Amino acid sequence: MFRQLATQLPKLTGGLTPADAVFTFHPEQLSRWLDEIWAQGGITAWPKVFNPTAVPLGDQAAVKLTQIPDNLIKESFRSGVRGPAGTPPFTPPLGYNPSNDPQVVPLWDHMFYAYLVESTGIVEIFAEVVRRYVVGETLPAPTVETMTWVRATEELFFRDPPLFRVGGLTSQLRPDARVNRRNAYWRMFGLDLPHPAPGADSQAWKRDAGAASSIRFIEIWNELLRQIWLGIENERNTSGSNPTDASYIGYLCQTLAEMLRLRRLGGMLSREEFSYACLLNWFHLTVDYESAVVRDLSANAGVAGGNPADRLATVGARVGVAPSRQARELFELASLVSPLLWAIELGVFDEQPQAALLYRSTGVPGTGTKPAQTMTRIIDLWQSATGERVKDLAVTMRRTTNQVRSAQPAKLLPAGVLSGATAPAAPATNGHRRVAPRL
Repeated sequence: MFRQLATQLPKLTGGLTPADAVFTFHPEQLSRWLDEIWAQGGITAWPKVFNPTAVPLGDQAAVKLTQIPDNLIKESFRSGVRGPAGTPPFTPPLGYNPSNDPQVVPLWDHMFYAYLVESTGIVEIFAEVVRRYVVGETLPAPTVETMTWVRATEELFFRDPPLFRVGGLTSQLRPDARVNRRNAYWRMFGLDLPHPAPGADSQAWKRDAGAASSIRFIEIWNELLRQIWLGIENERNTSGSNPTDASYIGYLCQTLAEMLRLRRLGGMLSREEFSYACLLNWFHLTVDYESAVVRDLSANAGVAGGNPADRLATVGARVGVAPSRQARELFELASLVSPLLWAIELGVFDEQPQAALLYRSTGVPGTGTKPAQTMTRIIDLWQSATGERVKDLAVTMRRTTNQVRSAQPAKLLPAGVLSGATAPAAPATNGHRRVAPRL
């Protein structure tokens, strides 16, 4: 949300960036603004974007029953922040004409956006930056703009929020925000972050989640990317056999959608998704530009050609916390995958004609080639970030039975996953019966 806001605000003078324009708002204003955005309903208020039978956020009342009442928001609770206009989440299916619809409300990012951006290590790096600025003088002297960012960051994301706000997700029952985010990622995607949680009880978020986590998410997601790449490779194939199967791609999209919607029953994880996506969006915005804190830490990467990952790496070196080596891919991937998963979850690509949009670049009236181009870029970035050989496996998957490496970003492989790995020899039993292995 903050990155959208930065593009809507008037430009500042004196070398300050659009990111600095966002950071100059008082944290109370930004906190109220987030509640205003939540009250607008996000994807639940979008007209004609999804299948009428789909239920966004698990329940139509997921926002209505948790928002601050409309009369308070419109009268005494106004933030004074001008909200950004909405943009379509992904190229819609045939028959949708957004030019004839009323103005849509802003759409927040999918939770997978938060997972991918947090996998870069950005929260741990900037948490240390804020800590050092508020307890000592071990970093270069800050400008007043940087200290404004420090204050807003600490008050918005590293303390208990004001009572009854949408972001109030810590309490005596779940006091650790880091563990809470990992719990949400594990429940929604069956994925853990690639770096350990400082000082947290090992795997607590998995024990609390129970057996209902979407542990097959990454398996089905990888298969979907393989099948889409198969379609991209064979789209212009007119002479040989064509293994492309649009109905199977639609089935995989439907399976992913059902898996994600199960996690949202009754509106579960909706507030978590909104709050965690906004948190990671704030830090993503910080390194999107040569913001004041980036300049004060001498992490400039060039206004024209700089990359968020380069800035993050330099900031991390300042505080002794290394980001993920795949940060460059993860930043771009997060922005592309978020609207795609919204579309998949809402059933946009369940049917064969719409599923074909994900790989077809010709003969698609009214939509152009954007879906296929976006999917090609997503597949490139996913393969580079995770090591999952999606393109190779699209050709060879029927010829091999070897296990493939995990697709979890920056995660060391468990023993025995690498192809050709052999189990260690069992010790001799000397005639005694072996003890049955514990499952």
